[in-house]
Amino acid sequence: MLFVIFKQFFLLGCMSFGGPAAHLGYFKRHFVDNLQWLNAQRYAQLISLSQALPGPGSSQVGFAIGVERAGVLGGITAFVGFTLPSFLIMALLAISAHQFDAIYFAIVAGLKLFAVVIVADATLSMAKSFCTSWVLKALAVLSTLVLILLPSLSSQILVLLAAAAIGAIWPLLNLAQSNQTATKQRTVNWPALILFALLLLVSFVPLGSQFAGFTPFYQAGAMVFGGGHVVLPILQAGLPSLNTEQFLSAYASAQAVPGPMFTIASYLGAELNSEQPLVGAVIATLLIFTPGFLLMLAFQKSWLQLAERPRFASCIAALNAAVVGFLAAALYSPIWTSAVHNIWHIVIVVAAFAWLRLAKPPIWWLLIVFVSLGLLQYYLPL
Repeated sequence: MLFVIFKQFFLLGCMSFGGPAAHLGYFKRHFVDNLQWLNAQRYAQLISLSQALPGPGSSQVGFAIGVERAGVLGGITAFVGFTLPSFLIMALLAISAHQFDAIYFAIVAGLKLFAVVIVADATLSMAKSFCTSWVLKALAVLSTLVLILLPSLSSQILVLLAAAAIGAIWPLLNLAQSNQTATKQRTVNWPALILFALLLLVSFVPLGSQFAGFTPFYQAGAMVFGGGHVVLPILQAGLPSLNTEQFLSAYASAQAVPGPMFTIASYLGAELNSEQPLVGAVIATLLIFTPGFLLMLAFQKSWLQLAERPRFASCIAALNAAVVGFLAAALYSPIWTSAVHNIWHIVIVVAAFAWLRLAKPPIWWLLIVFVSLGLLQYYLPL
């Protein structure tokens, strides 16, 4: 059974381009419609839970499908199968990138502009989905301003805590009262939740070992609402030893490969531990995925009862609105400020953004265009 799970998820991991939304479509077609490992109603519940929890949404759903099929070992097997292709590509890119010197920096220049377009598109899409009232819009704007003026990990944590408190005090959603008598009461998986909390606390304790610098990956995985796009500003705040070029190269590379965007950590982990890049990539990848999976285990059986509680749903809505602010702040700095330097850059970014929004071309088309522009800009400076 475990081999079958690995095989199915590995094949999907090799061809799942297009980001989390596309991944969920692949999963439904493959595991619900074709293999019938679970029904559509249960699949929709897993998606709803993944959207409410921090972590990599599509990978959490894949992990949960594995758990439904063969327990925790099935979930781990599903994660390894789906993530392995992306992990190998990202680690290889990080290890080999510096061997190309001038060409590498030319490509990075194009990837920076590519990142501006992709993050702008993600910010607009998330704003439309999550900022559906004036209160949520105000939360997003205030989060943006705070994070632009005070760009630090502590500011990000305070913004999330403040948003959750506002959501708990001020009902932000109108939920119809449902009849819960027919639903079997299920409890939270407390061991998984306690382990998540303990590891998060330990991640803030100075450990003094050579791997202490990797703790921001766990912190990011525990705080990232809204998917892989938001991991960029959180990791940048927690990893000051890496420069903007490394972050944007990792982000753009994650857009271009199949599988989960959270394998941006594989690239950054290899950069962080340049003496043993593969070891660094493995550690960073495991740390950034682990919190989301522990939370999925904690709430997978009790989600229906929690989702029907108005205060809980309101907190999630407020957190999602704050996340839009995270992404908007990152769009300004470091992404726009490090990539756009003249009027030609602005023209290119606006034209590509319009193309993406109106024609919706495959992401890899945009990637090829911007890599080509980076090389052209290097040899014929604009």
